[in-house]
Amino acid sequence: MNFPTLLTLFRIFIIPLLVVIYYLPLESKYLICAGLFGLAALTDWLDGFLARRWNQMTPFGAFLDPVADKLMVAVALGVLIEAYANWWLTLPALVIIGREIVISALREWMAELGKSAKVAVSWLGKVKTTFQMVSIFLLLLVPPGELIGWVGLGVLYLAAFLTLWSMFSYLRAALPHLLPSESK
Repeated sequence: MNFPTLLTLFRIFIIPLLVVIYYLPLESKYLICAGLFGLAALTDWLDGFLARRWNQMTPFGAFLDPVADKLMVAVALGVLIEAYANWWLTLPALVIIGREIVISALREWMAELGKSAKVAVSWLGKVKTTFQMVSIFLLLLVPPGELIGWVGLGVLYLAAFLTLWSMFSYLRAALPHLLPSESK
């Protein structure tokens, strides 16, 4: 167990804490939840950076990091879907969650074929993740209906667009392996 992996585990620990605090009758719950999410997003970047920098990459860490990232995003979006209770937040949130499921399955399948490099994380995936984190942070920061939340919703739509773009890029890269041409 190394420090980068402990940061990833810390990110997983933050997830239920964020949910509990979001539903407490606290005036400052939005600020606390946004802070927790921001801290989790920072550890998402930091654990990978430190693992590479200190040469502490492990198979367990490589498995756990994307799991923690997807859990963090999906749970936060789930809380926001319930809090906003409208289609205009639900739609991009479900696009993002659905894409994560599709790409996780695609990466697993491609790894079984020994072709995981074809669907490795790209620059577009990193940009998409940044917009997701910023949008969720802004949406958690204030109660539904406030201006910062509207800005967060706009960024969420941009993240959803980037999510679809990156998903189609990964699917296009995997297409020759998904639909191999029949040999004669």
